[in-house]
Amino acid sequence: MDRRTFNTALLNTAANAVVDSGTVAAVARTTLYQSVGASLTQWDVDVDAATLTPRTSVALPSNIQYVWPHPSRQYLYVSTSDAASGNAPDPGKVHRLCALRIDASGALSMHGEPAVLSQHPIHNSVDTRGEFALTCYNNPSNLTIHRINSDGTLGAQVQQDAKLDYGIFAHQILPMPSNRAVIMVTRGNKADENKSEDPGALKIYKFQAGRLTPDPNLLVGGRGGLGYGPRHLDFHPTQPWVYVSVESQNELHVHRIEGDSLSAEPLYKKALNRRHVRRFLPADGGRHTRASERPNRLHVEPGECGGGFQG
Repeated sequence: MDRRTFNTALLNTAANAVVDSGTVAAVARTTLYQSVGASLTQWDVDVDAATLTPRTSVALPSNIQYVWPHPSRQYLYVSTSDAASGNAPDPGKVHRLCALRIDASGALSMHGEPAVLSQHPIHNSVDTRGEFALTCYNNPSNLTIHRINSDGTLGAQVQQDAKLDYGIFAHQILPMPSNRAVIMVTRGNKADENKSEDPGALKIYKFQAGRLTPDPNLLVGGRGGLGYGPRHLDFHPTQPWVYVSVESQNELHVHRIEGDSLSAEPLYKKALNRRHVRRFLPADGGRHTRASERPNRLHVEPGECGGGFQG
């Protein structure tokens, strides 16, 4: 198993651990969903015995890129692609966004027809009301929004009338907790011998009825996004704080939520021990953050009052 396959399995399993006993109230179980290639597998978890039991798998149209649960926990939304990763030249041909239904046992099945996407997706999520599926793309940087029908199937793509700035190398798209704005993390690119650095940014858009309008971007650091390479963000479960993993600087940043935007500069920064922080999640009710790094390594930081980090 190569690094990309390992990380896809590990991170999608972690992300989808939220699809748990809340999925079906009558069944007290925790279910994990693991992706490897184009297959998404259900595992039953026995916490007391510390065991995993594989159950059924469902085949998707191409390799799984990301998985996100519907707020009802009755559906999963899965982006897939046969393209090469990152900035590799192979654009692929089979790019899809799929809805999956979760039955009473936790088993998955295709739910309606997949939406055809025009390019390789890198991340997808769902708005807080479960009415729209958000997808972003890295090369070129782009985004799309699809309606979610009342039965959980995917509807039509929402055409965006406003002129939007998609940044460079989008890596994640999420709704703000208010559901009145959307944040897209754009990583930029490091300089090399053939080209100068591309700036990174947090792109913020006003969001209403599936349509976006531009809001001021966050170009952290005062250099127009140069020297800033954000990769992933997540929200504290109870406080107005956003945690941003900054890959190129190998740091975790904390911003305060201010209305439907964020503080222009971080309230706190925390250097990590290794290069290339990839992803992290608030844990234990927001008392810790868990960061995965390259090579495959888990880094845990205790939090403290005010959203910062203990040393």
